[in-house]
Amino acid sequence: MGSVLSSFFGGEGAAAAAESSEPSRVTTFHSSDRWQLHFNSSKQLNKLMVVDFAASWCGPCKLMEPLVKDMSGKYTDVDFVKIDVDELPDVAQEHRVQAMPTFLLLKQGKEVDRIVGAKKDELEKKILKHREAPKFAA
Repeated sequence: MGSVLSSFFGGEGAAAAAESSEPSRVTTFHSSDRWQLHFNSSKQLNKLMVVDFAASWCGPCKLMEPLVKDMSGKYTDVDFVKIDVDELPDVAQEHRVQAMPTFLLLKQGKEVDRIVGAKKDELEKKILKHREAPKFAA
């Protein structure tokens, strides 16, 4: 549990949480600069990124947190990111976030979809729609 908390508060993401019995694949950013580096590097990949814009005081955000963590374990080909809008208001403003939770689905730095509200089923459907289909050998 300590490694999960340290990854949450330290912003180290999945690598620091890997020691936990239930690792989180959701990377939390606490620095606009670190987020920008991650965002810029994602533009080079054809990989879906799901950005969860949330707030610590937001009840629906807290409801969605374990569900997003479960999805991150289920869809390991998708990059899951969490941003606290109170910690990084500049990032939230840049992406025109006006309500929490807001989930942005990005591919190569471009928004491909957006879900506003605690809509687990809709989020999962859109993840399935936009993620790269696994490649199978012929």
